[in-house]
Amino acid sequence: MIPNAMGDMKSLETLDLSFNKLSGVIPQSFSVLNSLSHLNLSYNNLSGAIPSGNQLQTLEDASIYIGNVHLCGPPVTKSCSDDPNVDSTEEEYKQESHELSFYFGTGLGYLVGLWSVFVVMLFKKDWRLFYFATVDKLYDKVYVAVKIRMRN
Repeated sequence: MIPNAMGDMKSLETLDLSFNKLSGVIPQSFSVLNSLSHLNLSYNNLSGAIPSGNQLQTLEDASIYIGNVHLCGPPVTKSCSDDPNVDSTEEEYKQESHELSFYFGTGLGYLVGLWSVFVVMLFKKDWRLFYFATVDKLYDKVYVAVKIRMRN
């Protein structure tokens, strides 16, 4: 993964990150590297849209991105709208990761809580009898109330 802080190196003139097995998206901060005259990101596993910006538009040689099959947008010929495998931005990935963690945690908490009640009911005979007696009483009250309302 290329750090987003690379865009803070304003006087960077040459950057060669080829053959480094990098993955992820090219940071949008690359578009503010005004002194950049040579860039080589070839033969990595980069994906997503190539950032557009002032300096990156002057580097129109598509060979600087060769070997990254999931990159799309100018100057490569692959269109971003045609590729279902294009990775989302890092922020979207983090958001999806947080959502997945939330749902996993909620489901796990539900299961642990539910099984805790079942285990207690299994081993505590007094609690089990109290629970089912309470449920029976509640059922009887609801049944009587419904029958009375149906007759009226």
